[in-house]
Amino acid sequence: MKQPMFKQFKRKQSQQEKPTCLQLKTATLISQTEKLFGSQEFIIRASKLDAIELLHSEHAEEQLLALHRILREDPTITALSDDKTEEQMLLELEEMIAEQFARQLVAQQLEQRVQELMEQNYSEYVQDIRKRVIKETGKSCENARTLKKLGQLEIMEHNGLNRSALALLRPSSIEELVGQEQAVKALVSKLNSPWPQHILLYGPPGVGKTSCARLALEMAKASQESAFKTNAPFIEVDGSTLRWDPRESTNPLLGSVHDPIYQGARRELAEDSIPEPKLGLVSEAHGGILFIDEIGEMDPYLQNKLLKVMEDKRVYFESSYYDPQDERIPQYIKKMFDEGVPADFVLIGATTRSREEIIPAFRSRCMEIFFEPLSTGQISQIVHNSAGKLGITIADEVNQIICDYSNDGRTANKILVDAYALARHEMHPELGQPIEVRTEHVYEAIQNSRLTPAISSKAYPGAETGKIFGLGINGYRGALIELEAIAFPVEKGTGSIRFNDTAGSMTKDSVVNAASVFRKIHHGQLKDYDVHINVVGGGQVDGPSAGAAIYLAISSAVLNRPIMQNVAISGEISIQGRVKPVGGIYQKIISARQAGISKVLIPAGNIADIPAGVKDIEIIPINMIEEAYEHVFVAESIARIN
Repeated sequence: MKQPMFKQFKRKQSQQEKPTCLQLKTATLISQTEKLFGSQEFIIRASKLDAIELLHSEHAEEQLLALHRILREDPTITALSDDKTEEQMLLELEEMIAEQFARQLVAQQLEQRVQELMEQNYSEYVQDIRKRVIKETGKSCENARTLKKLGQLEIMEHNGLNRSALALLRPSSIEELVGQEQAVKALVSKLNSPWPQHILLYGPPGVGKTSCARLALEMAKASQESAFKTNAPFIEVDGSTLRWDPRESTNPLLGSVHDPIYQGARRELAEDSIPEPKLGLVSEAHGGILFIDEIGEMDPYLQNKLLKVMEDKRVYFESSYYDPQDERIPQYIKKMFDEGVPADFVLIGATTRSREEIIPAFRSRCMEIFFEPLSTGQISQIVHNSAGKLGITIADEVNQIICDYSNDGRTANKILVDAYALARHEMHPELGQPIEVRTEHVYEAIQNSRLTPAISSKAYPGAETGKIFGLGINGYRGALIELEAIAFPVEKGTGSIRFNDTAGSMTKDSVVNAASVFRKIHHGQLKDYDVHINVVGGGQVDGPSAGAAIYLAISSAVLNRPIMQNVAISGEISIQGRVKPVGGIYQKIISARQAGISKVLIPAGNIADIPAGVKDIEIIPINMIEEAYEHVFVAESIARIN
C-alpha cells in the first residue's frame, strides 16, 4: 500500500544524518497541508501544479516552493522571494494554512447549520418545491367554476354591439373637419415638425378639437421630418376625472408606488418588502401625444405636478420602503427609483373655458389655438356629410330645421341620428325600402330632446321704435341681445329711468352713461320722460358693450324715431359720446350673420378684430355715436334727430 507523502518524507529524513530546523518546520507544514486537503487530494493538487518532484527534493527551499504552489494554486511560481528570510517565508505559509483551516471550519459549520435548518423546516421546503414543480409543469388552479367564467368572457367577446351612430359620423380625415381650416393648419404645422410643441386648444364643445388632434398626429407620423415615429401613441383622458390624491396612493396620470404592505404589490415583491412602481399615462404617452380633454377642470395641484414632468421629461418615484442597498430588489425597480421613467410627450390640452381661466404656468409653456363656433352654413354641410355616411336622404327643410336648433356639429348629428332612428322605425329597410328623414321626424326628435332654437332672436326687414339689437358673447359663442325702450311724457323735469335689476351692475352703468350722453346731445330732454329699458329674455349682460345700443334705444323711444331691425351694434359708450373697443368681435359678427343681420356697427378700435373672408354682412366701424344714425335709423327720421 502506498504510504502517505509525509511518512515517505520522514523516512527520507531518517536516512540523513541530522535534519536542520528549517527541514523540521518544512516537514511539519507539509504534514499540516496534507491533513488539510487529505492525502489523495493533496497528491492530486501537487501533481496538477507540478509540485511532486519539489516535495520529494532534499532541499527545504524547493519543498517550500512546492507548498507555495499548492496553497496559492499557481504553477507559475518558480522561485521564492529573495527579499524575505526563511522565518518570514515559514510564517507566511503558516498563515495561509491557518486561513485555509479557518475557511474549512466555517464551511463545515455552515453546512451543519443548513442541514439542521433543512431538517427543522423540511415540510415547508417540500411544500415550496411542490408549488415550484406545479408552476414549472404548467398546472394551474383551474376548476369547473373558473372555466365557466372563462366561457362567459368568450361569449361576451363575440356578442358585442356595433359602434354607435355618433362614432360612425365622427370625422375620419382632416378634410371632413368643417369650418376649422385655420385651426387645423395651425395644429398640423406645430406637430409636423422636428420640434413639436405643447398645445392648448380653446373652443366651444362639438366643433372637432379632439378629432383634429387625433388626425393631426396621423398626418405627422406620415411625414419624414416629423419627430413622431409610426408607433407613436395617442393617449386620451378626460381632465375632469383626474383628481389629486394627497396620500399619493394612486395617480393614473403620473403613476404611483404600490407599497408591499398597504397597497398590494405583487406577491413575490411583497414577501420581500419591495415596493412596486406603477406607470401612469405620462409614461404610456412617451414618444407620442397625451391628450387631456377639459384640461381646465383638472385639480390645480395636479396641474403643477404635470408641469414638472413636462419640464424634466421624466417621472420620479419615491417610497419609504425602498432601500437602494437591498440586493434583492429587481434591477428594473432599482432603475425606476434611481433614474426615473422617461415621459417625453407632447401635451395637447382642450378646454371650453376662456384663456383667462387656465393657469398662467400652462399657458406660458403651450402654444394656443382657437377653434371657432360654426356658422349655419357649416352646420348644414356637416348634416349633409352625415346623411351620406348614414345612407339616407334628407330634404332641404330638414337641414334648415336642424341648423336652427343646433350651434355645433355634435348637436346637429344627435338630432339627425334621432330622426334617422324614428324614420327607420316607420319604414322597412330590410325589404329594400330607402330611408328618408322628413320634417316630422326631425320635429319629433327635437320634442323628445326638449330642445330650443339655438338662435332665439332673428333679424327681419322693417323698423320699430325703441327696439334695437345689441351683440353679446357667452363663452366662445356670440349672441344677439334684444334691447327695447319705451318713453312716457311726464311733468317737466320729473322723469326717471327704470332698468332690469337682473341685467347686471355693469350694464346699469352703461344706462347711466347713455343717459348722460343723451342729455348732452339733446339738451336735457330726458328729464321730461319716464323711460323703461328692458333686455328681452331677462338675461344678465356682463360687460359694457351694450352701451351704444342702449343709447340708440333711448333715443328712438324718446324722439319717436324707428330703428331698422336688420342692423346690430356693439360698443362701449363714454360720457363724451365716443364708442370704445370691446371684446369678442369675431364671435359677435359670426352670430349676427347667423341671425340674419345684414349690417353690424363696431368700434373703430376693433378694426383689427374683423374676421377675414366674412361675406353676406356689412361691417361699419364708428368712432362717435352720432355716426351710427345714418345706419340705424330710417332715412326720413335722421334729419329730425340731428
